[in-house]
Amino acid sequence: MEATRRITIDPITRLEGHGKIEIFLDEEGEVANTYFQIPELRGFERFCVGRPVEEMPLLTNRICGVCPEAHHMAAAKAADAVYGVDPPRTAKLLRELLYSGFYFADHTTHFYALAGPDFVMGPDAPVAERNILGIIHKVGLETGGKVIKARKVGHTIVEMIGGRKVHPCTSIPGGLTKGITEEQRAEIKAMGKWAIEFAQFSLKLFSDIVLGNKDYLDLILGETYTDRTHYIGLVDEQNRVNFYDGLVSVVDPEGKRLGKYAPNEYTEWIAERAEPWTYLKFTYLKKVGWKGLVDGKDSGVYCATPLSRLNAADGMATPRAQEEYERFYSTLGGKPVHQRLATHWARLIELLYAAERIVELATDPEITSDNFHTVPTATPREGVGIVEAPRGTLTHHYITDERGLLTKVNLIVGTTNNYAPMAMSIRKAAKTLIHKGAIVTEGMLNRIEMAFRAYDPCFGCATHSLPGEMPLEVTVRDFRGEPVQVLRRNC
Repeated sequence: MEATRRITIDPITRLEGHGKIEIFLDEEGEVANTYFQIPELRGFERFCVGRPVEEMPLLTNRICGVCPEAHHMAAAKAADAVYGVDPPRTAKLLRELLYSGFYFADHTTHFYALAGPDFVMGPDAPVAERNILGIIHKVGLETGGKVIKARKVGHTIVEMIGGRKVHPCTSIPGGLTKGITEEQRAEIKAMGKWAIEFAQFSLKLFSDIVLGNKDYLDLILGETYTDRTHYIGLVDEQNRVNFYDGLVSVVDPEGKRLGKYAPNEYTEWIAERAEPWTYLKFTYLKKVGWKGLVDGKDSGVYCATPLSRLNAADGMATPRAQEEYERFYSTLGGKPVHQRLATHWARLIELLYAAERIVELATDPEITSDNFHTVPTATPREGVGIVEAPRGTLTHHYITDERGLLTKVNLIVGTTNNYAPMAMSIRKAAKTLIHKGAIVTEGMLNRIEMAFRAYDPCFGCATHSLPGEMPLEVTVRDFRGEPVQVLRRNC
């Protein structure tokens, strides 16, 4: 009997962080099992212990350079809860405005740089063309300029309110350290109006290139990238999608709402478990239970993505995004939508919502008030903060002593929530695409990678290397291209 064959995709591409996929074939050449392994060691919760809780909005935003704003906000909200302080309305408006700018930039990046090449260029296009440069070449330099401007708009808003384009520093327990001027408010509003136009342009691009292509539409609607799980997402009082505040809505695979939970109730709903072959934990719904990496109503596996947020909500809170929300479900056959590749469409609907929300918040007359901070006076205790990171629900849980020094920290990030469904999606794609006698091509392996790209994973957030180093190999070549020296770091 032949030994089990192994196909390794290492490193996986167009994501944030590091990971690999191991595919094991049986003696017949069929897929026996797959493992989505994250080889980094998580340690952030441990080295935060002993630090003052007010440092957490600055410390945790260093977890990741892609979504520091998400950790900044979750940490600030958790610190608010630790001190039992309710920030003034202006502070909440400013935080959400910063966060909407961040969302706009982040969703733009994922669609055009990470996910878009699979659709605009095609999943089987040459590797050298399947990237952001290939997209710009195909759709034109003008579109490339718009993408660059969109990212600039988002980062400018973050800088105006957060003090820095990357790693914002102004959110503290009880609010913010500064506000914005009338001139800044007017500038942000103008940028928001342009952002709405860009989001609508992006939706039209998706409609023309993807929805207008039968092969792509069949790819989205087919079973290869479909898993029927539970869904969670933050919603406002009207059960509409909200990124910054609200309760977490939980719905089952049939779309029935099982309930909603406040941040301090998350341990009643969410549980974590470890497996010996990866450093990233799996999460599941405690009220349903862990049945392994399987879908269906009896499995506690849930999803937390743009698609999940739309499935868990009753609608969008802005008019243009609501129109797209309704078109989304009418086109795809009603709620809930389980096709994972539809997440890219859902992400663009959220892009439009973020842009509209920028304008709404920048129009609010209280946004320029100087009442942006309430000084905490209560003895610190335990607190939980939740926001929706672009890639999923983000929970920060802090426990302190009476001096405000952290004694326990737990972080459940968006990608951790999605680890189980990602692993399931990869396994299903592999089983569907790889069969006895089939020649495993690079394009086929890319289609397997497409299964996790829909989730926009960020393993920089979900796992952290200690002591913060990684293997590196540098090859020095002469003018003929011949290797002269190879330098390696194996730590």
